[in-house]
Amino acid sequence: MSTNVGLDIDRGRPLPAIGTTEAKLQQRKLDALRRGVHRIQDHSEMPFGIHLVGIGGAGCRVIEEFLNTAPENLLDKPGSRFTALAIDVGDDDLLKVRTSATRFPEERTQVETVALDMASSEELQEVVGKYADFLKLEYPMYHPNPGSTSWLPSGKSIRAEDGSMTRAGSKALYGQAYYDADRPMQKALKRFVASVEKTGGNSIVCIVFGLAGGTGSGIAMDLARHLSSVQFGRRVLVTGLGIAPHPDEVTPDKLTRLHAVFSELDVLCDETKNAGITLSCGDLFKNPFTAGFMIIPQPANVSVSEAREEVSKRLAKLLFERRGANVWEALRLLNWVAAPSTQHSAARTPWGSRWIHMIGSAPDGNGSSNRDLRKDLGLLEDYQPEFLELRASGTIDESERKAWTEALDAAFSPEAPTCATDGGSPGIVQYLLPRLALKDLSVFEAARNAYDEADLLHRQSEHALLLDQGILLCEPSTAIEGMAGASLGGGSQWIAVPRDQLRGRYE
Repeated sequence: MSTNVGLDIDRGRPLPAIGTTEAKLQQRKLDALRRGVHRIQDHSEMPFGIHLVGIGGAGCRVIEEFLNTAPENLLDKPGSRFTALAIDVGDDDLLKVRTSATRFPEERTQVETVALDMASSEELQEVVGKYADFLKLEYPMYHPNPGSTSWLPSGKSIRAEDGSMTRAGSKALYGQAYYDADRPMQKALKRFVASVEKTGGNSIVCIVFGLAGGTGSGIAMDLARHLSSVQFGRRVLVTGLGIAPHPDEVTPDKLTRLHAVFSELDVLCDETKNAGITLSCGDLFKNPFTAGFMIIPQPANVSVSEAREEVSKRLAKLLFERRGANVWEALRLLNWVAAPSTQHSAARTPWGSRWIHMIGSAPDGNGSSNRDLRKDLGLLEDYQPEFLELRASGTIDESERKAWTEALDAAFSPEAPTCATDGGSPGIVQYLLPRLALKDLSVFEAARNAYDEADLLHRQSEHALLLDQGILLCEPSTAIEGMAGASLGGGSQWIAVPRDQLRGRYE
């Protein structure tokens, strides 16, 4: 008599009756995650090897918090090392980072700050005019096009109306420091890489920035490419940590900026879209976030200043708790949960359009059963994850732990019941939501609409990635019908990314 009941070879126990081989393999994968295939059993002797790049105010605050609150014995195991690079326009936030950098032994720590000097529009236009020569340093076969020297909007301030930097202005300031004169930014990245490579164990680099910040998001795309592909040669894992804006910060101008940021991350992190970029722009536009990209939402039930403080604290704790084991476990989980059934467990998983992962957190006694978790995180109803993991302190009340797992199950209906594990901070629960698409974010449609309503000069000023290639990513292609990426300056540059897909429409 035939049967479709499977057998778990590893454990010798029957699986539920599942009709297809693919479904059986999926069930085995979920079972393996529940057993903790991704977990590190003994972290006590692990060399610490998590390194930080913080860009803009949000990124610098996380580094400052890490330096102030990480345990003083964090680097006491042989091979441990911590490297941090904080970058901002001006020196105000950077001074706090330097002040906090003295808690750890100098022989195992390198903390550096780079203050980008403010320049006039005329000075930056002169820098942009040299970009064709700059890019020949990176692309021996580079053929300049007219748009590669006309991408910084003339006659428009590099400061937005709210006082923040425009993304194009930040890109120009970074380009000046990376390419021009003594190249201080390039030298800082080289020193950062040299320090990371002194780590006596595995390393991961986290690039932290605010998604709606003009400085952070305007610099992060180019810096990530230069660091991951040029300086590291794609040998070290690099992950992006993008801090979402607080609801009270979401203005039409910030939404316009967010649409450009989302689109640029989309063509980097979705491997299908990324292939349409590298086809015309070269391999230095391969996805630099080799360990994935995570979004960190800000708590909406407190003020902007309180939310910033909470996010910095919670993110810093995630990075140093259990000597970094929590971060490594999260990356292992993400790589496993999205893997095709035929993929070797050591291979890097392609995430496709679902390249976003989200870290949610809240006080552990904050009434989980009364919370609208989707609204808290800014997620729409269609998102349903395969697997959820809740991390809490070992001291959490068991009834509260159960309440949180039930709340997550009720809110998201994962394929397998939410799995709870220890190792978190006292008083805080964290949970990892894997594999979101942009269209799962409630802010995505509003950002797209705000972008469409802005004037062209404003839209151009909030682009960054591909400007030096003479391309406005979010505009309709002027070379290939149906594609994204308008050419600047009368050029004929192109990319092979369908614009409808970039705008969240796949049907």
